[in-house]
Amino acid sequence: MAEQALQTDQLQVLLGENRRLKHAVEELSILNELARAIGASLDPQEIIGTIVRKSLRAVNAEQGVIHLVDIHASDPMKTLVREMSSSHEHEHFRINQTLVGWMQLNRKPLLMNSPRTDPRFSGMKWDESIRSLLCVPLMIKSELKGVLTVYNKKDGLQFTDDDQRLLAIIAAQSGQVIENARLNEREKQLVKMQEELRLAARIQIELLPKSAPAVAGYDIAGKSIPAQSVGGDYFDFIQIDEHRLAFCLGDVSGKGLPASLLMSNVQATLRSHALMGLTAQECTSRSNRLLFQSTSAEKFVTLFYGILDLRDHTLLYANAGHEHPIIVSAKRAVLRLSTGGIMLGMLEEFPFQNDTVALNPGDIMVVFSDGVTEAMNADQAQFGDERLQEVIMSHEDESASVLIESIVDAIRSHVGATPQMDDITLMVVKRNRG
Repeated sequence: MAEQALQTDQLQVLLGENRRLKHAVEELSILNELARAIGASLDPQEIIGTIVRKSLRAVNAEQGVIHLVDIHASDPMKTLVREMSSSHEHEHFRINQTLVGWMQLNRKPLLMNSPRTDPRFSGMKWDESIRSLLCVPLMIKSELKGVLTVYNKKDGLQFTDDDQRLLAIIAAQSGQVIENARLNEREKQLVKMQEELRLAARIQIELLPKSAPAVAGYDIAGKSIPAQSVGGDYFDFIQIDEHRLAFCLGDVSGKGLPASLLMSNVQATLRSHALMGLTAQECTSRSNRLLFQSTSAEKFVTLFYGILDLRDHTLLYANAGHEHPIIVSAKRAVLRLSTGGIMLGMLEEFPFQNDTVALNPGDIMVVFSDGVTEAMNADQAQFGDERLQEVIMSHEDESASVLIESIVDAIRSHVGATPQMDDITLMVVKRNRG
């Protein structure tokens, strides 16, 4: 009898060892399959989906989810993939912020087979259908990058320490792969964004005048230098008829692609109104109304709009919150065109005003954006109006295009190595001396 009992005990030991080895082989098979599957893709969605499916199979759970955590984002938790192993309909669970906080603090696996009675989360409201859950952190260089959570062990069973250990191994094996895929995806998005910006910059350049109009008795030029690849400043020349030339210079709030898109919209609006033969005041008022109705409250545009009558050499203009243009006369007197109103898009209705000024022989008018006078050097000193006037006077005998380049060179000399913070746009209208 003793010998039979000994044989029975040995048999039980062998059977237990066989079960342990079989379980170890199954775990190794799951990990090997997972390594092959996630190593063959660079798509984050596909990789995360594979990890969740393999995790559910590994621990025999009903539902699983990976949440990627970004502590720098406005939403610190973003659900990318949610997978379910069961063919039955289950409610989609969302990991609680309290669990994320626990993971941030403890950074270790969390097993709960009775969440509602777990003293670590007393007072926390759980979904009635959650019977058990197992969370493991996805760590990269001691930083929490995500949380892998599985819910409800099948067949009414409970998660075990072996389940926790295996899921932790899966998380350790998967964390860097997920991060690499995310970085690869961000790189592709960056390349795409750079291409879109390149196309936007090319479109913007094509929208600006390719050359200044040739007008008898005048020398005209314009230039815009964006602070970024795509800017929010613009200028335009519009031939209304054989006797009238309209020109405008605008500065859209913001920078980059959004400002460029708004700029192109404003340009199209102004062109359509100018060709209708409206006055400067009417054109400005209608553009303001359309802009107010079609943009959000934080979007606005400063604008100088003028109509040069070549018969009597008068300039009819309106100003919507823009820098006051400078006119330097042949006698070196300086006039600022100060009549104006508020920026376009701030109020739906505003009583913009026309004003008229004569351009006499030798007069030089310079229209500019605030990026010219507000350009700062390392000491936070602005280029300013006085320097601008000095450059105009010292180059009064030069052509309009040379004068613009001289102003730009003076700005660059002033700011030195300080990066350009705003778009620089200039327009020069010179009436010949005789």
